[in-house]
Amino acid sequence: MATVFADAHDPDTPTIEAAASSVAGKVAVPEAESATEKKPNPAVSKAVAFAKGLIAPTLGILGFLALWAVLAPQVDTSLGALPGPVEVFEQGIALTEEWSAAKEAEGQFYADQDARNASAIASGNPGGVREFSYAGPPTFLDQIFTSLKTVALGFILATLVAVPIGLAAGLSPKFNAAINPLIQIMKPVSPLAWLPIVTMVISAMITSADPLLPKAFVISALVVMLCSLWPTLINTAVGTASIDKDLLAVGRVLKLGTFAKLTKLVLPASLPYIFTGMRLSLGVGWMVLIAAEMLAQNPGLGKFVWDEFQNGSSQSLARIMFAVVVIGFIGFGLDRIMMSLQGLVSKNRTI
Repeated sequence: MATVFADAHDPDTPTIEAAASSVAGKVAVPEAESATEKKPNPAVSKAVAFAKGLIAPTLGILGFLALWAVLAPQVDTSLGALPGPVEVFEQGIALTEEWSAAKEAEGQFYADQDARNASAIASGNPGGVREFSYAGPPTFLDQIFTSLKTVALGFILATLVAVPIGLAAGLSPKFNAAINPLIQIMKPVSPLAWLPIVTMVISAMITSADPLLPKAFVISALVVMLCSLWPTLINTAVGTASIDKDLLAVGRVLKLGTFAKLTKLVLPASLPYIFTGMRLSLGVGWMVLIAAEMLAQNPGLGKFVWDEFQNGSSQSLARIMFAVVVIGFIGFGLDRIMMSLQGLVSKNRTI
């Protein structure tokens, strides 16, 4: 009996154990797989977040364009109805085509000139060789580049003036107290007030018939400088004054010279403030530039807007509005560039 019981019981034991292990395996494997499936993909998450972030701005832009298209025909001006988005876009295409045609005319001009000079040399008349520069009117894209060069020069001059003065003001409370009233008085002065003064000074200084830089270009750049240096100066002074005093004490203990203290302690600690001021200064300079170019007749975007206003054709208003859109996009792009540089400097600073 015992033998029979044992024989009947032994075959069942591995069967039960195998079934238990099989069931455990079936339960455990899906749990591991489900844990793997629930883990989010970082790239997908970033793409989804980016797409969601674009929804609101896109809806805002589309709503603005729709409102513009509906209300524009209802506004009558001396040049006709206010142009809508479609008319403005068409004038943008027309300005691009004008630039392409002007480039073709310029290329043909130089090709004809080279052919004439080659023919003069071949006929034994080297004295007949003449080199002339193309004197066609600037196109819209040419005026964009002129404005960018003008604001770049004014911004660089403003930075070169503002940063040293701001560092000195931040390091010396007495110097800061001395120049603070001047800053508060000069900072709100309009570019329209600076322009006559700068024009008279530059006209007295530049008397050459063929100067290195055009007089209108220099006048516009200096007006940009005078109006845009204040944010950089103030932020540099604030950043320098807020440096940890223990850090300056370490410099004194190490007996660092003035130049070493500036380059190794003060500048690295103040860079985020300096770049914040430079970002604000560039924005101010870009706004000031258009008014300066209008009055100084520097061949940039400001002069384009003024010439179209004086022209008074049926397309002038649409062209002016297209220029306004371009000015806004360029200003936005310049701000993004400075913001990226600011983030890069803040990330890589050593103090």
